[in-house]
Amino acid sequence: MRSFVLLVLVVSLVSACAHTQGRARCGELLDSAWRELDIAKAEGFAGTVSYSKAAALLAHAKGQQTLERYPSCIEAADKARFYIAESRKGR
Repeated sequence: MRSFVLLVLVVSLVSACAHTQGRARCGELLDSAWRELDIAKAEGFAGTVSYSKAAALLAHAKGQQTLERYPSCIEAADKARFYIAESRKGR
């Protein structure tokens, strides 16, 4: 019984650490992506399809961040950054 309690404690601590890292990564990616999106807009690329996809993905990522679904937030923010780069290429 004592081993089980110790195992649960260790798993909880590892999970909490991963959760904190996910939260930080999600926030960093969102901040970077929003800055990049603003730059793309200032450069005149706001009318591209890729820009629109990126904006939608960032809105989705922000919602996932609010719901504390950090892996989904990170995935959406990464995809958004890809589309931002594509928009800056005029695609």
